[in-house]
Amino acid sequence: MKKFFIALTLSLFIAPLFAQEEPAAVSNTFATSYLIDNQTVAVPFKGSMELQIQHRFSPIENIKNLFGIYGSANTRLSLNYGVGDRLMIGVGTSKDYKLTDIQWKYLILQQKEDNSMPFTLAYYGNVTADLRNPDSFGPEANFKEMHRLSYFTQLILARKFGEKFSLQVAPSLAYFNTVQYIDETNGYKNLNFGLSAGARYNMFGNHSLMVEYDQLLTKQDLVEQPKPNIAFGWEINTGTHAFQVFATKHSLLNNQYNLLYTSSDDYMVGFNITVRF
Repeated sequence: MKKFFIALTLSLFIAPLFAQEEPAAVSNTFATSYLIDNQTVAVPFKGSMELQIQHRFSPIENIKNLFGIYGSANTRLSLNYGVGDRLMIGVGTSKDYKLTDIQWKYLILQQKEDNSMPFTLAYYGNVTADLRNPDSFGPEANFKEMHRLSYFTQLILARKFGEKFSLQVAPSLAYFNTVQYIDETNGYKNLNFGLSAGARYNMFGNHSLMVEYDQLLTKQDLVEQPKPNIAFGWEINTGTHAFQVFATKHSLLNNQYNLLYTSSDDYMVGFNITVRF
């Protein structure tokens, strides 16, 4: 028994010498949960919330409409909550199409400072309801409430290179319970695949340059296919606020709707505001 207690006491002192600390996770890969039009791998801290305001002016035309500012605009408000340091849930609503969504994001893997894990991997998803009148979905006699729903799911793979540059790539899947049809043979498909990529470069202080690319991969039954998007802009980030201003082709402020229904080459000015508390 005496030998047992000696061995136990020695193990309590020796074991910590062989224990290894968990490598620190890379922080601030992206400043906010949005990079222009797409989600990033950032989530609110556990117990914290973030209010997001997304605004898109009308397409840039000429000085008569002040390059889109005097035209019609679309706005989305959302509120996100950090359930844990890896899990976010949120709700949002936007003006155009009266889209109301429930969204979530989970960090599956986190990049480590010692490069033992070289990237961050996040899963993002949403369920969106189109709350327009039933006649917006075709003949009212055929309308069902489930026709309002669409779904979006995405894997976001990101890496921070040094202190200034971050890059992400995100394959996605979108499904619509009902889609728009031009006639009996021409229209959009219910199931769609897409690919997005984005980057952020810190220029100086809290100022960063942003760029995004979005491409619908599924060919539609249309003569003119939906357009890809290249967006670019500027970000100013502080401890409690982030402000982004940019030019983009996306106006619908919802991932699946932007992916499928971007049909114009016209750019519009937009901005995102994130408030953390």
